[in-house]
Amino acid sequence: MSLLHRCLLSLCAVACLAAMPAAARGFADRDDVRVFVTEMENRHDFRADELLGLFGQIQPLPSVIKAIMPPADPGIRSWQAYRGRFIERKRIAAGLRFWGEHRATLAKARALYGVPEEIIVAIIGIESIYGRNTGRFGTMAALATLAFDYPPRAELFRRELEALLLLAREQGLDPLSYRGSYAGALGLPQFLPSSMRQWAVDFDGSGRTDLAASADDAIGSVANFLREHGWQQGEPITTRVEIDGDPKSLIDEGIRPVRLPAEMATMGVSPASLATVAQQPAALIDLVTPAAPTEYWLGYRNFFVITRYNRSSFYAMAVIQLAEALKAAH
Repeated sequence: MSLLHRCLLSLCAVACLAAMPAAARGFADRDDVRVFVTEMENRHDFRADELLGLFGQIQPLPSVIKAIMPPADPGIRSWQAYRGRFIERKRIAAGLRFWGEHRATLAKARALYGVPEEIIVAIIGIESIYGRNTGRFGTMAALATLAFDYPPRAELFRRELEALLLLAREQGLDPLSYRGSYAGALGLPQFLPSSMRQWAVDFDGSGRTDLAASADDAIGSVANFLREHGWQQGEPITTRVEIDGDPKSLIDEGIRPVRLPAEMATMGVSPASLATVAQQPAALIDLVTPAAPTEYWLGYRNFFVITRYNRSSFYAMAVIQLAEALKAAH
């Protein structure tokens, strides 16, 4: 995201906060909410009076707008600073405990979905520190705040609010009972409601999917998500490379793997070790740290799959390196 884009989002978010009165109006009295309720009634056969009753029990949450706002001074992105937040002794120790406690379930997930145990454990560790930090916000109120009071991403969060209401109906739960992050993410793996509806699985055989209380369901759901997004068992993820020349044109192609390493070799890309390179489509990934040499990696198909969980090369590499640290210590 460019600095200009961050600044514009910050200004917009500040305006959103300023527009909220000290005693915020309830959602049920707002015209935009009533339009949404009518759409839910027409599209999904919800009862308008019941939805309005739910909206009448929640208020806009200024703390959610504050939490989602980009920092006023975002600074310079740093891979080493980002890495240090996640590849840390206490998270590795917690991950090893989680792995030990759920060894059989992780092995079952690997056998069924083809995703290594360490990758599943690393994602849950980064997302919620193994359930320690799943969020404290009422999910319906958080999503409604973002859907109706945060224009930069209102369309996305209206879809997630719609998904939450459908999820609650499917699970037979009160929509107001869900709690999660300020952005509406739920449970140990921090799935948004739409992801829960598409990819969450009842991995413990209890008859319902519970990503907050069931580590088994969280494990199976992460593995299913990755498999459904194209994870290939036993295929490579990354290879460290060196650069001779200007890699800008390759970096600008993005993180979708489209070029063979042999082709990139003609453009100045060479693996640190020939034994580690796979002749499969890859993308050139740059991990930038100010005042330090940039790290360059090839990201294969499985690297790209991890970015479907969070669309950031920093995130994907943190998952990979936490997974490597866990496997080495296991």
